[in-house]
Amino acid sequence: MGESSSARIAAELRSWVAAAPPGARLPSTRSLTRTHGASPVTVQKALHALTLQGLIETRPGAGTFVSRPRATRPHDYAWQTAALGAPAARVAQSSSLRPTSPEAVALHEGYPERDLLPHRLVRAALARAARGDVAVTRPPSAGIPELQAWFAAELAAVTPAGLAAPTAKDVMVLPGSQSGLSTLFRSLVGARMPLLIESPTYWGAIGAAAQAGVQVVPLASGVHGPDPEELDRALTETGARAFYAQPTYANPTGAQWSPARSEEVLRVIRAHGAFLIEDDWAHDFGISTAPSPLAARDDAGHVVYVRSLTKSVSPALRVAGLIARGPARERILADLQAHSLYVSGVLQAAALDVVTQPGWRTHLRGVREQLAARRDLLVDAVCTHLPTAHLEAVPAGGLNLWVQLPDETDLARLARECETRGVAIATGDDWFPAEPTGRFMRLNYSGPNPGAFPDAVRVIGECLAG
Repeated sequence: MGESSSARIAAELRSWVAAAPPGARLPSTRSLTRTHGASPVTVQKALHALTLQGLIETRPGAGTFVSRPRATRPHDYAWQTAALGAPAARVAQSSSLRPTSPEAVALHEGYPERDLLPHRLVRAALARAARGDVAVTRPPSAGIPELQAWFAAELAAVTPAGLAAPTAKDVMVLPGSQSGLSTLFRSLVGARMPLLIESPTYWGAIGAAAQAGVQVVPLASGVHGPDPEELDRALTETGARAFYAQPTYANPTGAQWSPARSEEVLRVIRAHGAFLIEDDWAHDFGISTAPSPLAARDDAGHVVYVRSLTKSVSPALRVAGLIARGPARERILADLQAHSLYVSGVLQAAALDVVTQPGWRTHLRGVREQLAARRDLLVDAVCTHLPTAHLEAVPAGGLNLWVQLPDETDLARLARECETRGVAIATGDDWFPAEPTGRFMRLNYSGPNPGAFPDAVRVIGECLAG
């Protein structure tokens, strides 16, 4: 008798327990084996499952009994308010993280669905990593050398002739780019110091900045990126020495800076002796263009580059690479060692295994085609069913559409009504580090069930009109 048999017995016993009074004694294991025609092991598994659920309890030497309800008193945690004091930063959970029912059309999430991930490569890589020495040894704080070399080689491949390409020693491996942003804001900016940040921008960067205690200075940024003259003015007026940006397929706008805009921004950054923190989160999600990292055009240490593999490989492999040069690298590494010591060698080895397999490039080509079809399907739905909305540009890559809604839109009400009808959306206020400049929503076209996109957007339109 297998797991299904023990589950069946547990279900029958659960019904028996529900009808029995507290303290009632269950039949003996021997009796249950006869009644159900099962082995003692199978019966014990069923009893163990009910014990874990708190439905029954075993008394050694006496038998097994229906659990008695325990009197509980309300927990009093009021003392913690005084002990903790006021929080240094109050960061609200993003609407893109809220759980929804399995039946809902999830247009709010920020991760690709399983069909867009190299799940076979991931499973095989994890199995191989678990059999290797990395499963029982501590990796270097900066990362395993082979993975450092891979991140460096990826950027070196697009570095123009005449510039010094990054090397493995410039790379640090992170437990995901989110922790990397926290590290960068602490080590390159510091508490109460100004940090320029695009507006709108990734909500996680806003939260990381708040937790690091830095003073956020919003810089307007649209589908073409920030205005270099405004960047120059902001650096001059605030004295900021760091600017956080997403030049390629920005979250949430999908913006990709042109080569000319990138050169202008780099010129301003160099003139002010500042850092550009480049978040290349969507490097593997190009659709109609290819990524062109600004870090490849800088060998003087002005650009600190972060590239995550979490979304393109697997959310279970939280691995990212950070490239920095000069004294900045040493400060960043010291902060990483203080907060996370090192990244699991198993995760590093598995990530490296995936991205160095011949099937990785084949997978990325397939993802590009799928994302193009999904994006176009969602764009058509928005144009058809949301006549009062505005889509400024169709993104050339990434995972999201950034849709502007009428100024009178009540975003909270819209989200609630959509969710009651089985559609989850992410309201746009989360992506603004200061006051929103309008009413927006972010729609993810990499989620499950793309065939439901048209009907889902129709529901949004009806809720918007109502």
